[in-house]
Amino acid sequence: MASENAAQGFSNVRRTRFWQKGFLASQSAYVLAALVVIIVVMSLLSPNFLTAGNISNITRNFSFIAIAALGMTLVIITGGIDLSVGSTMALSATATSLMMGALAGASVALFPGGALIISLAAGLGVAALIGLFNGVAIAKLKLSPFVTTLGTLSIVRGLAYVATYGRGTFPSGPDKDLFLLVTAGKLFDTVPIAFVYLLICALAMWLALNHTAWGRHVFAIGSNEAAGRLTGVNVDRVKIQVYVLCGLAAGFNGIIISGWLGSAPANLATAYELTIIAAAVIGGANLAGGVGGAAGAIIGCVLIEVIRNGLVLARVDPYWQQTLVGCIIVAAVLVDRLRSLRNG
Repeated sequence: MASENAAQGFSNVRRTRFWQKGFLASQSAYVLAALVVIIVVMSLLSPNFLTAGNISNITRNFSFIAIAALGMTLVIITGGIDLSVGSTMALSATATSLMMGALAGASVALFPGGALIISLAAGLGVAALIGLFNGVAIAKLKLSPFVTTLGTLSIVRGLAYVATYGRGTFPSGPDKDLFLLVTAGKLFDTVPIAFVYLLICALAMWLALNHTAWGRHVFAIGSNEAAGRLTGVNVDRVKIQVYVLCGLAAGFNGIIISGWLGSAPANLATAYELTIIAAAVIGGANLAGGVGGAAGAIIGCVLIEVIRNGLVLARVDPYWQQTLVGCIIVAAVLVDRLRSLRNG
């Protein structure tokens, strides 16, 4: 009887409150709360902030970053990094435009969409090859992810300039209008098609990470790679797959942006890798590995774009934008560190 009373007396020891578990305990939740506050403040400061046109612009712009940020998050979860995503975006868009031009008079134009399908396959194939190169070099040759992808950044950007002689390329041929429709069009004349692609990619990533053995392997590698090997995880294969997916996400993102621009300049997405990594880290991905998710990546992208858009509406010097993004990254890492110390 006494033991039962004692057990009841200590029933509240180490009881976890609802806000200390699940999504509410993650860095993504803190960033989401900050995002809501910033949106409220921006809407009070500028009457144009919550207009339909501006919301559409914000949605389109963060979607251009978020799809690539999903792939980057996968890499960061495994404890890696990919600095070549911006260059991959440029070369994939260039390859797609060049292929469309090359197929302008080919027989594949006899059936609707044939040239577009082949051109998209070429662009995404280039992106996959870049990811495969990174993955093999890092997983098989044991090269540093930072140094390897830094080198790839320069190689791929150089190839984009070589292929175009430093000039931009333009989508052409019989499927040009279809290309512009599927990359820069709007669903129901209001929702940017890029946002629809983002939702599909995010859902696929969420399902893969949370409801498949592959997803558990990705987290296991980032948490403790040696332990993952001992439990039978094919670490090298999973790492290569993650880098290929990151390359594909970046390539797809680049193709969409080129459709919106109507061209694929050789300097497309220059320095985008910094914003993409920042969005993933702000959204809760831990550069040490083992932590991250689709929702956090999207929230990080939305936060960066909302701040950028708000600064533009407030007519703040655009050079301050990068400074503020850096401050947000440091603040996000600091909050995550304080939360870890408190929970520990």
